Amino acid sequence: MLRITELKLPIDHPDEDLRAAIVQRLGIASDDLLDFTLFKRSYDARKKSSELCFIYTIDLSVRDEAKVLGKFADDRNVNVAPDVSYKFVGQAPSDLGQRPIVVGFGPCGIFAGLLLAQMGFKPIILERGTEVRQRTKDTWGLWRKSVLNPESNVQFGEGGAGTFSDGKLYSQIKDPKFLGRKVLHEFVKAGAPEEILYVSKPHIGTFRLTGMVETMREEIRALGGEVRFQERVSDVLIEDGQLLGVELASGEVLHSKHVILALGHSARDTFRMLHSRGVFMEAKPFSVGFRIEHPQSLIDRARLGKYAGHPKLGAADYKLVHHAKNGRSVYSFCMCPGGTVVAATSEPNRVVTNGMSQYSRNERNANSGIVVGITPEVDYPGGPLAGIELQERLESHAFILGGSDYKAPAQLVGDFINGTPSTALGEVEPSYKPGVALGDLALALPDFAIEAIREALPAFEKQIRGYSLHDAVLTGIETRTSSPLRITRNESLQSLNVKGLFPAGEGAGYAGGILSAGVDGIRIAEAVARDILGLQD
Repeated sequence: MLRITELKLPIDHPDEDLRAAIVQRLGIASDDLLDFTLFKRSYDARKKSSELCFIYTIDLSVRDEAKVLGKFADDRNVNVAPDVSYKFVGQAPSDLGQRPIVVGFGPCGIFAGLLLAQMGFKPIILERGTEVRQRTKDTWGLWRKSVLNPESNVQFGEGGAGTFSDGKLYSQIKDPKFLGRKVLHEFVKAGAPEEILYVSKPHIGTFRLTGMVETMREEIRALGGEVRFQERVSDVLIEDGQLLGVELASGEVLHSKHVILALGHSARDTFRMLHSRGVFMEAKPFSVGFRIEHPQSLIDRARLGKYAGHPKLGAADYKLVHHAKNGRSVYSFCMCPGGTVVAATSEPNRVVTNGMSQYSRNERNANSGIVVGITPEVDYPGGPLAGIELQERLESHAFILGGSDYKAPAQLVGDFINGTPSTALGEVEPSYKPGVALGDLALALPDFAIEAIREALPAFEKQIRGYSLHDAVLTGIETRTSSPLRITRNESLQSLNVKGLFPAGEGAGYAGGILSAGVDGIRIAEAVARDILGLQD
């Protein structure tokens, strides 16, 4: 199998032109090209004056591969394709004994449980929230009726926080074993469109994720695994540094010497319980800020120029960063083209925002987090839980600023930059439900964050014309960009001081987003399998 990179074609090229371009690039007869698949398709829209092209990476098989490859010995864009197929580390013994436990059924927990099930370990998976269909109803209860279910919402329930997001499936993590390909292939098998295997920034969207999560759950069960909902872990059983099992809120005790913690970043009560039991953890940096909404058409024009609205390109996205004069970094986070801003709290009397898109990305507005990095050394000293406590204070204050009924505080961008409270909306209709309360967002975050964001918004205008549009809307607050702590692990991916406890995913501080969380779930499942089987990495 060979790989061609940097193969460029106009975005409107007919499908048959791709095969012709491959043949021409290799200088072979058409019949000598036996097969080919798209590994990646991207485009570069940074130069507005140039014609836009798709840039392909193609894996292919040809007759007399060695001869063809020999012609391109000095061409770095024609090489042997790497082997990206997944290989299991082992299979469970017939006399397994205790079954491994997975706590949490978000992306990390799903893939940890799926891999363990595929290897025959028959995991027990515990999720404090509800099945995804019921969870969707409960989440809409907050958005439409201002009624919060603390155990079934955007943060808790089958599928994790990623279910109510843009469904982004790309990451900047190092992935030398191509575990991300395993994640994507499992998603396709569960019903995702095959294009996620090759487009440069794949996404799925909430509605498609719902059905996929159900399909993966049923595969785990078919392979002998157990998935239990509304089962919150209230305690861990530790003796002489060895984990022996978990206790559930119902009082039931499950014994196991291998427990994966795939909690997500919002399981604050569980973090506090683990801290009280002496599990080593430490505070880590995260970010706070707001959601910003513009008309999607404005972003499309700024990013794609004359190609704005092209059906093969879809809604445009962006990625921005600004280093402010006060030493703070401001950046866009979880940008959602053609999406909505959603209520993402999991606790009563608090307000948190996030962004969400469907697969079609055809809503009126684009939204993104505009957030400021903060660190425990400077902004929240006081131990591993100090970041959680800061989040709680900010979210409780946002609830009050919004009117104490789950509306979110909001302000027009122009008013925010000028330091003037907003009293009426302009041309941009905010998408946040249950609704917004206009006012002064300078009251919602620390002064250094407000100062940095006020400086960043006009700076972003230089990259995206119209970004500091007066009527664009800021909605507060965004606090759960990542976990505020890390449950630190060793080389075998176990807790530093509790053998058999495997911290994993975003909540433990080792992932950020669906793809990286899924990859970490695979790595953790492999670590558990190796430990049970006595294998070396």
